[in-house]
Amino acid sequence: MASTAVLAAPCLAGDAAPRARRHPLRGTVSWYGRRFEGRTTASGEPFDPDALTMAHPTLPFGAAVRVTNLRNRRSVVVRVNDRGPHVPGRIADLSLAAARALGMLRAGLAEARLELLEPARP
Repeated sequence: MASTAVLAAPCLAGDAAPRARRHPLRGTVSWYGRRFEGRTTASGEPFDPDALTMAHPTLPFGAAVRVTNLRNRRSVVVRVNDRGPHVPGRIADLSLAAARALGMLRAGLAEARLELLEPARP
């Protein structure tokens, strides 16, 4: 079942991010894990499934974001380091560590709220 939980690949190049949203965003999040370990993320750093990171289409790299699983109310703070998801209807892809913290590994998907805590530093 875990292989079906890894549903969306990270973007592997470029930071073509439009302006970030400032208000909380709700929607479906997924996760990606060990299969992508060491691959270069869109920010240029290697993907570490054990780090608390996230792929998002518009938030700036380095931004701190609180992600809350709306079903169980568990939250985790992650750092944006990649672009994605590349599956329609999803708002973010989380690292394996972030998905574990939110209790969503088995399900593979979760309805979540994203809150920008701290924009990236220039």
